[in-house]
Amino acid sequence: MKKVVKFGGSSLANAEQFKKVGEIIRADEGRRYVVPSAPGRRFSNDTKVTDMLYDCYHRAEEDQDFSDALQNIRDRYDEIINGLGLSLNLDSEFETIAENFRSKIGTDYAASRGEYLNGIVMAEYLGYEFVDAARVVAFDEEGKFDAVRTDKQMGAVLEPLEHAVIPGFYGAKPDGTVETFSRGGSDITGSLVAKAVHADLYENWTDVSGFLMADPRIIKDPVTINTITYREMRELSYMGATVLHEDAVFPLRKEGIPINVRNTNRPQDPGTMVVENTCNKPKYTITGIGGKKGFASITIEKAMMNAEVGFGRKVLEVFEDCGMTFEHTPSGIDTFSVYVNQNEFEKHEQQVIAGLHRSVHPDMIELESDLALIAVVGRGMRRTRGTAGRIFAALAHAHVNVKMIDQGSSELNIIIGVENRDFETAIKAIYDIFVVSRL
Repeated sequence: MKKVVKFGGSSLANAEQFKKVGEIIRADEGRRYVVPSAPGRRFSNDTKVTDMLYDCYHRAEEDQDFSDALQNIRDRYDEIINGLGLSLNLDSEFETIAENFRSKIGTDYAASRGEYLNGIVMAEYLGYEFVDAARVVAFDEEGKFDAVRTDKQMGAVLEPLEHAVIPGFYGAKPDGTVETFSRGGSDITGSLVAKAVHADLYENWTDVSGFLMADPRIIKDPVTINTITYREMRELSYMGATVLHEDAVFPLRKEGIPINVRNTNRPQDPGTMVVENTCNKPKYTITGIGGKKGFASITIEKAMMNAEVGFGRKVLEVFEDCGMTFEHTPSGIDTFSVYVNQNEFEKHEQQVIAGLHRSVHPDMIELESDLALIAVVGRGMRRTRGTAGRIFAALAHAHVNVKMIDQGSSELNIIIGVENRDFETAIKAIYDIFVVSRL
């Protein structure tokens, strides 16, 4: 098998973690392409190298002396290099970084150096070819990711190489200016490499043994999901499950390449397989529960709105004109509700209300804040009767008042709106009825 393996910052925080990673890669000859993140925290109150770089560059921008800050970053890498017994010298690299910081080259360049340097160290440690991501990950002149050019460039460069290390998180514009993805973007680089080399499997190694059925901060020792589809993972990721960057899914989904989320510190654990589709029947009716707090609802009431052509479009155009996105739009015969991010809405509250009055002339507008949305996700719900009934029975038993219900046409998920104060209680009740009790 041809595998692409990506390792997160916690997996590469120090020399000991590097050694674990080396053992994992060498244990399977199929692990030919490696995508490293920048070194993460070594202990709870430690600082990630990326954050150290941001701080160092900020000093340079303010024309302050940043030499000590840069030396602290250098010490982090020297600690790893010496711990691995390598003869690698990064003097010239740090001289270039210092020169570029003094010329105020840009924050994206600064942030990318963590992955860049870690890639050099990793390539030296493994004896693999180092491929600078700026050569193969393309952004256009406006800084927008160019998927077609990236796939072509990356495929051409990597195809002849038996083994390679490609740093995550960044690429370059046509003029060579470094551009980065959002934080966590090394996941995206890994998926792009997997697509470009037509990998059989993309392994994403992190500090957890795959996706969990619920947030461990709410549920003690939640069950690990063995197999999850791309669509289920997308739903859970959108609702707060952050094991894998959600944008990493799309390149792989197009190619049908499965993802295996694994734990660097527990390589014996099988982790979670993320697949396009599967005949594998889930152990439980639901695959997982995710959710977020901090929403507001705007309910427009107007008699006979269902007979008014274009009513929904006019309502949503008001939010669009304010530059706002919406989450859900449950409706009744004479009511239409829009759920939005509360912090975003508060900035445009009166503008939205005035716009709705001008656009659709409602009988009444009602606002409600401090709401949470919970997604109950699972392919098993399609063929199981009474799933919604069990959810609402569990919530009623836990004295949780349901503010909104929205089920997608795919029958893959059910969205429930509750008050922020009932968020944790609701998730515990749902988890208990489907996993703990398994009635």
